[in-house]
Amino acid sequence: MGHREQLMTGAKRCLQERGYARTTSRDIAAAANNAPVGTINYHYGSKEALLNAALLETLTEWGTAIMDSPSERPEPLRQMWARIIDSQAGDRPMLVASTEAFAQAERAPEIREQIAAAYERARPEMAAHLHGIDAADDPDTARAVGSVHMALVAGLTQQWLIDPDHAPSAHEMAVGLRVIARRLDE
Repeated sequence: MGHREQLMTGAKRCLQERGYARTTSRDIAAAANNAPVGTINYHYGSKEALLNAALLETLTEWGTAIMDSPSERPEPLRQMWARIIDSQAGDRPMLVASTEAFAQAERAPEIREQIAAAYERARPEMAAHLHGIDAADDPDTARAVGSVHMALVAGLTQQWLIDPDHAPSAHEMAVGLRVIARRLDE
């Protein structure tokens, strides 16, 4: 494994152990089998660019694991919410690091652009996976449905990070969504 791969692995480990805001270039270099600190800039341009890449790769892996789990019929949505909730404890350090990165996005356009691009890619994927909506056939609906799911995932994650004892269960998410959907149709 070359320095580039070692740095990515080290950055992911630092995000888990130290978080986004508290990770230094020296921390990453040490976690990357004592890679030279200068290789961060050589391979990624900056510590922030490496952390962003590591965070986005980790979030993509998390999202893929959530979405690629088999959907149990007849309630694929409830099962997806259950997988997301189950992941909150084990993936908490990554979710905290992502929250720290989102806060940095206000002052770092490159972070904002990378996160926005990742969201834009994920929206139609969620709509297709959960509802069979093909973005090629109906891009507006796919984007709308994916956007609602993205908002719900973000809000649920924040609730679990702040107050896991009172955050909603998968069952409560399903009940709440059903009630909201019925009322929208009235």
